Amino acid sequence: MSQESVSLRTADGVVDAFVYRPPQGGGPGVLHLTDIHGLRSTSHELAERVAAEGFVVLAPNVFYRTRRPPLFDFPVVFGEPRTTQRFGELVGPLTPDAIEHDARAYTQYLAALPGVVGKAQGVVGYCYTGGVALRMAAACPERLLAVASFHGGNLLTAAPTSPHLVLPRVKAQLYFGHASEDKSMPAPAIEQLAAALAAWGGRYENETYPAKHGWTMRDSAAYSEPDAERAYTKQLALLRTLSQH
Repeated sequence: MSQESVSLRTADGVVDAFVYRPPQGGGPGVLHLTDIHGLRSTSHELAERVAAEGFVVLAPNVFYRTRRPPLFDFPVVFGEPRTTQRFGELVGPLTPDAIEHDARAYTQYLAALPGVVGKAQGVVGYCYTGGVALRMAAACPERLLAVASFHGGNLLTAAPTSPHLVLPRVKAQLYFGHASEDKSMPAPAIEQLAAALAAWGGRYENETYPAKHGWTMRDSAAYSEPDAERAYTKQLALLRTLSQH
């Protein structure tokens, strides 16, 4: 297993990122997007685990427009003003257009990496980046053909920029793993997403885990090992479909 710190350029600046390679050196490409807490030891562990299964993984700092990790130089307390302010600083620059521009830059960079096999790539998002992953699949429908979202927040809202509205442009196989206790994606929204997915007509799974938001993250108070392992199994099965393209 190898890990390399890299930089790549987009229209808006330079992205700090990591590339993880499997022991055999190559495989399909996967974009691994961090949750709102950014690149850190937990996200490295998750990306390394995927790479070890035979994938070349690119983990970009999706919040590069705001700052490099660590994204928080103070304790994160949900509802506390400076935490709320920092969340806004991180996600504010990630407009739908910015996300689509990034998607093209990331996928092109990943495709050009030595050892990447095949044209099809996957993208995995957690928390806030669950919706980002879906938008990226819409921006690169011929390349991003497997998308996984775990405890993704605000995937379906009444806003005209709701992530689910990009579904008609998506050609990927999709997996959504929701948390039963998640204010950012409550049960009615999950049900509405299920209806939107059925209308979309592609291949997907949309299921809810008996867990709290953030259950896949080892450094979260919500971490649930049995549910995290089940989620990982689902993710791996989805990513293995890339070799079929």
